[in-house]
Amino acid sequence: MNSIIASALPLFGSGGFLFIDWQPSIEAFSIGSFSVRWYGLCWCMGFLVAYLIVQRLYKQQKIEDEKFEPLFFYCFLSVLIGARLGHCIFYEPGYYLTSFKGFIEMLIPFHQLADGSWKYTGYEGLASHGGTIGLIIGMALYCRKTKVKPWVVMDNVAIAVPAMAALIRLGNLMNSEIIGNPTDMPWAFIFHTHEAMVDGSLVPRHPAQLYEALAYLVIFVAETIIYRRWYAVQQMPQKSPIAAGTGFYFGFCLATIFIFRFFIEFLKKEQVDFEQDMPLDMGQLLSIPFVVLGVWCMWNAKKKAAS
Repeated sequence: MNSIIASALPLFGSGGFLFIDWQPSIEAFSIGSFSVRWYGLCWCMGFLVAYLIVQRLYKQQKIEDEKFEPLFFYCFLSVLIGARLGHCIFYEPGYYLTSFKGFIEMLIPFHQLADGSWKYTGYEGLASHGGTIGLIIGMALYCRKTKVKPWVVMDNVAIAVPAMAALIRLGNLMNSEIIGNPTDMPWAFIFHTHEAMVDGSLVPRHPAQLYEALAYLVIFVAETIIYRRWYAVQQMPQKSPIAAGTGFYFGFCLATIFIFRFFIEFLKKEQVDFEQDMPLDMGQLLSIPFVVLGVWCMWNAKKKAAS
């Protein structure tokens, strides 16, 4: 913890602006030769928080415990697989889909070195859009197995997803990745990575990861308030468009997260070279279908309540 504080001290740049010098250790702690990185820890914490939230929602809605337990495994595996495949297919197809070596590296957490040996690297490259697609597929498989109504599952998971997403973006911040464009705003971060350099020098940049984490936290709070209002007011009609199981929360989650994701991309440094000449980057193009789906889900929830 002290290393984080020491690496986030304010730094005066040119013009007297107060910036944050950001260079924390990527390792949260180590035991002998075994180390745990902040990014992995944030992923695990995100899944744990989501697990506890959905578990509570299932209990409130009187859904059997035995039907809840498999949900975690379906979601965990589907998000991880989807996020990995999404990154490889959407952002680096030229590397992962054009050779047997690249295809193998897409599937396993190892990288082949020049001498032919393999080095454990973890899954370097996970895409949120791919994770979302994977999660939807995982929930569909879970519903098929347990016979829980799909909209109920999707709404409950959607209430928890923004909290998980906020923790994952904090993991990106600890990794100094997915950085923003250069800026002279007083809260700018100076990231100590090669990608953060301009003409060989480090420059202050938007902490885009922190912006996203805060936005997702606000979305989570908003969903929680809406849900609590519906759940607490027993007089509200059963066909309320904001009742869990209508698809409203799933739609609200998709629409708000990916609308914010679309606009925050304007403040981000491009992730891959081919995005430099694109009017909209890959993250923005992939966000549009999710926004449309989210708006449709909310409209459909309102339509069903009115019928």
